[in-house]
Amino acid sequence: MTDSSFIAYLSDEKRYSQHTVRAYRDDLNEFSAFCKRVFEIEDPSVSDHQIVRSWVVELMQEGKNPRTIRRKLSCLNAWFRFLMTTGKVSSNPVRKVVSPKIAKRLPVFVEESRIESLFSATIFPDTNVGIRDRLIMELLYGTGMRRAELVGLKIGDVRGDAIRVLGKRNKERIIPITVPLKELITQYLPVRTEISQGKESEILLLDDKGNNISPEFVYKKVNYYLQQVTSLEKRSPHVLRHTFATHLLNQGADLNAIKELLGHSSLAATQVYTHNTIEKLKSIYNQAHPLAG
Repeated sequence: MTDSSFIAYLSDEKRYSQHTVRAYRDDLNEFSAFCKRVFEIEDPSVSDHQIVRSWVVELMQEGKNPRTIRRKLSCLNAWFRFLMTTGKVSSNPVRKVVSPKIAKRLPVFVEESRIESLFSATIFPDTNVGIRDRLIMELLYGTGMRRAELVGLKIGDVRGDAIRVLGKRNKERIIPITVPLKELITQYLPVRTEISQGKESEILLLDDKGNNISPEFVYKKVNYYLQQVTSLEKRSPHVLRHTFATHLLNQGADLNAIKELLGHSSLAATQVYTHNTIEKLKSIYNQAHPLAG
């Protein structure tokens, strides 16, 4: 079951990313299959809260991560709210279902010394591809932008000492860049012409075949280069985003400023980085204070 009108609503009106729309569609199909298999219900929109709760129980028994289950419930909640606005149902059964609790996890980040090693060592090859790869890493760490934002970055988005980023819900923000990063972009542009192999595109970063970079391409590059300087198990583009925010906070940056740079809609999403700072302060205190031991 795929509610095409709901999917179109997510894509066209809510402006959700293709990744999110695909995840919501898969979640709806999964719930529909559950309703048919367990309760012999062909139309999942007639489900009550007990059916939704039964689905949650099954997901938990299968060992699904609480964060994954909460996302699936969020999908159902959005769908039923959509059905209510269109008059197809009169109530939202998800409101009566309690979501599983999620243990708080501190954002994973790379230590400053490791980042210095990344950009000071001869890790990046002295080739056109090496310049492109270094720019990918420096843009992610130097601006804190998301992977999807990097993939969609256009040549025209580079505006002097700043970069225009189109974030979630098509929300635009301007991020300042350092002089070295600006110089690297200037160095890359002639290289980009060679990499493009004559293909026309507005996208700033291209892959080895001259095509627009993909999210998978970026992940592989980040994973490879971070592996050269850190033993962290998680080495994704989002780790560089966490690293950007954590390093700024450790150096005394204002939390509200970091919120704007990251494109967070609320300060609560940014406050998670203060936990890393507190842990650092605790470590320093335990090492330095005479009575701490």
